[in-house]
Amino acid sequence: MAKKARVPCKSAITQARQRLGARVMSQLFHQLVRPIATTETLGAFLNGLRIVVIDGTCFDVPDSDENARVFGRPSSRPGTQAAFPKVRLVILVEAGTHLIFDALMCPYRIGERVRALKLLRSVTSGMLLMWDRGLHSYTMVQVTGCKGCDYLGRIPANVKFLSEKPLEDGSYLSWIYPSVKLRKKGCQPILVRVIEYTIEHPENPEEQLTYRLITSLLDIDKFPAELLAREYHQRWEIENTIDELKIHLLGRKTHVRSQKPREVVQEVYGWLLGHWSVRVLMFQAATSAGVAPLRLSFTGTLRVIP
Repeated sequence: MAKKARVPCKSAITQARQRLGARVMSQLFHQLVRPIATTETLGAFLNGLRIVVIDGTCFDVPDSDENARVFGRPSSRPGTQAAFPKVRLVILVEAGTHLIFDALMCPYRIGERVRALKLLRSVTSGMLLMWDRGLHSYTMVQVTGCKGCDYLGRIPANVKFLSEKPLEDGSYLSWIYPSVKLRKKGCQPILVRVIEYTIEHPENPEEQLTYRLITSLLDIDKFPAELLAREYHQRWEIENTIDELKIHLLGRKTHVRSQKPREVVQEVYGWLLGHWSVRVLMFQAATSAGVAPLRLSFTGTLRVIP
């Protein structure tokens, strides 16, 4: 007589996860995940350049001693401490498919800019990398250029550029200079193109917001300022991707449930692989229907997946 199947208890699942470890999940992610858009994928390319975006987010993790020691907590008022430790996640996203094709986790105390530089390992020639003003730096520009990747990034308000050569489309050429420390290492100024424009404030139509972008795309006929200013706002697609990962895919208030750091890493890579699976399925369906992948609903896809 066949034995009746037994449903594993919570502790058995935890022990199995501990035996598996985190490395197998991270290796699986890095071996499987690649950009998937083709030149026929609507909205994925700009004049032959694959649009990719880099950004970061944070997750609360359970308030255990191990998690607090490894990941750290946000700063708070003297005499108090933040309710939960946090883990930082920095991701590279293919804008036209919302597919996360590289990711790094780190303690909260390590800033996004540090990890973003390491994520540049996955950018290549033929890509156009977009970033927000919090990631702007000479090193970001230098390393991206050395990888053969073009870039379009927003500039913080306190960073000034001199107009060295005005261009017919309203943009101008300028130079970004290395710090004193980098100059001692032999780093040289880099020629960039600066684009300035204004948009209406989303909450107050009478107020104008000024945007300034720098780019390696110097050809104003192929990449006019108006085109780049319009396309830069694809950078916000990464916010939708983060929302898919943190809100819709999980569907629970407590994002991370693991009490130990190694299982936290394992769990987050599990989410990333789950998101990749859904997005690949959506890409295949959109390609078959001849529509842009972003026309399909992520939440709707989750409802129909068995």
